[in-house]
Amino acid sequence: MSSTWDSNVAPPHRKMGPMAWLRVGLRGVPLAILVFGGLAVLLLVRLVERPIHGFHRPWTPHITRFVCRAAFICLGVRFRSEGQPMQQRGAVVSNHASWLDIFALNARKRVYFVSKSEVSKWPGIGWLARSTGTVFIDRDPRQAREQKKLFEQRLLAGHKLLFFPEGTSSDGIRILPFKSTLFAAFFTPELKNELYIQPVTLSYQAPNGSDPRLYGWWGDMDFAPHLLQTLSAAPQGQVTVTYHGPLKVSEFESRKDLAFACEKIIRSGLKLSPVAQAMLSK
Repeated sequence: MSSTWDSNVAPPHRKMGPMAWLRVGLRGVPLAILVFGGLAVLLLVRLVERPIHGFHRPWTPHITRFVCRAAFICLGVRFRSEGQPMQQRGAVVSNHASWLDIFALNARKRVYFVSKSEVSKWPGIGWLARSTGTVFIDRDPRQAREQKKLFEQRLLAGHKLLFFPEGTSSDGIRILPFKSTLFAAFFTPELKNELYIQPVTLSYQAPNGSDPRLYGWWGDMDFAPHLLQTLSAAPQGQVTVTYHGPLKVSEFESRKDLAFACEKIIRSGLKLSPVAQAMLSK
């Protein structure tokens, strides 16, 4: 993973008045009950699922999808999806804008995130990531062979691993250049002729009159203040998940060609407001 992307324009900031704090409570308490209650149920079900199905998870992903869809209801953010999640064996790649991506990408289809190992130690998010089957990768080159083996095992088992090729999150109104390194895992002899890659575009639309980067989480922004800003927003906006047609790995000559094709497709699906487009053109 790369260092965190930052912008030369200061992130949006809203003052928290009494009504804002009221919205935080009215949305935050149900959201916390939903997420951590769902986590408790998932862990209990996993106690039975693991001995019966082992590596496979036929039951618990349904809990994850329910929680993620309901999370947007708690937040008041509209959720919309376009296209169809692929049925073929393979991986998913998407742009990365916010911690909300976790809910958006799990709300429609079972996926397993690939994340840097540091995330596993984050309070709250780390617990959720581990319990939902996230694959953690270490930047230590000595771990490369074991990580490659784990990728192959999970992909051949039918798990849809989800990668963020940008390597970090942005402000939500742009897509950063894709890094092709992780795509190399798809070109091994065991996987190249077996896998498809589905590009997915995440588009966040802030409410009218708000900074179009409202939902973006980047730079040195702390999680807690951004969570409060998201919970307090009134009105709320919308997130759109666009599933593009899957690409067969064997039809590409190299990881760079595949990474370029995915980046081009995902960029084409990004939905921006006129205000966001004007901000990008400056």
